[in-house]
Amino acid sequence: MQTSLPMPATIPAAPRPLDSPAPDFRPLDAGWRQWIAENRLRQCTPESMVVTMAQAGLDPTECAAAIKNMESDPAFLAARKFQQLQVKLESVMENQQKLLELNPTYAQVEKRANVPLDEFMEKYVVGSRPLVLTDVARDWPAMARWSPQDLRDRFGHLQVEVQAERSADPNYEVNKLSHRHSVRLADFVDQVLAGGVTNDYYLTANNEMLSRPEFAPILADIGSLPAFCDRSQLAQRSSFWFGPAGTVTPLHHDTLMLCHTQIVGRKRWRFISPLQTPLLYNHFDVYSPIDIDRPDLNRYPLFAQATVLEVVVEPGETVFLPLGWWHQVTALDVSLSFSFSNLAVPNHYPFRNPNITNW
Repeated sequence: MQTSLPMPATIPAAPRPLDSPAPDFRPLDAGWRQWIAENRLRQCTPESMVVTMAQAGLDPTECAAAIKNMESDPAFLAARKFQQLQVKLESVMENQQKLLELNPTYAQVEKRANVPLDEFMEKYVVGSRPLVLTDVARDWPAMARWSPQDLRDRFGHLQVEVQAERSADPNYEVNKLSHRHSVRLADFVDQVLAGGVTNDYYLTANNEMLSRPEFAPILADIGSLPAFCDRSQLAQRSSFWFGPAGTVTPLHHDTLMLCHTQIVGRKRWRFISPLQTPLLYNHFDVYSPIDIDRPDLNRYPLFAQATVLEVVVEPGETVFLPLGWWHQVTALDVSLSFSFSNLAVPNHYPFRNPNITNW
């Protein structure tokens, strides 16, 4: 039996004494009828559903009849047809994933230098495999110059936008616009250095500071780029990251390919193939509600079937993120990073993302 969807009502009925009059049952309204359809589509048993609905104060007899009648409802029968098409697509993805995992090195994220362009394109771009390039930043002035103190000295007087008060919101990334906070960069540097390990504040790619002329010296610290990149697009297609140890970018996928170079500190990257999207409960936009560090398998049991790849990225190393790969990233140290998506290959791909907020 699948775990049922959340109830549209959450207050259970109190037990009734034997000598009390018959209870006033709550109405079996449209919200509950939709709940019945959703949970039958998830293969929940009628018996378990009646128990749940009775605990919420509905008439068990009426509930049992409604569940039985749902099986002949024309809209529900149409939904069953579309469900068959969805299940077929999921089985195709599952079998393709099984073929990929026949490779004995599938679970390893390679670290390589001097990858020929044709091999990079075939194996990692078209072949859709994460990779850590160890030589991208070998001549970057940033490697010798960047530090929290350097940020403070050169740009400390400027205002930047950071994400703040993340710890109190389990959906801080989904709600990132409500966590925007403007702060003087010098004050933020001091906060990061004094605050220890925390996920409460982070200067992320959403700050868009590299589009501002005052931060042009940061781009001047970026040396040679890989042959698969278009240097002329760097200013428009790059981002800067700075935060303490403990920051977590939760499980999600991007809608393009990118590179992420670690300048100061280390980050742990975890990857999951886009072919395993059906295991990740992607009900809203590009996000999964699953925390790889603490997965709730009672609520998200399918995640137990996912194959997670993991690698720790050291200073000077660059992650290549293929299209659509799910990833969760944790900073292991105070971290300064630079990401860029100016690939000289087609890098615009439409995703038709769900917008379900009540599951």
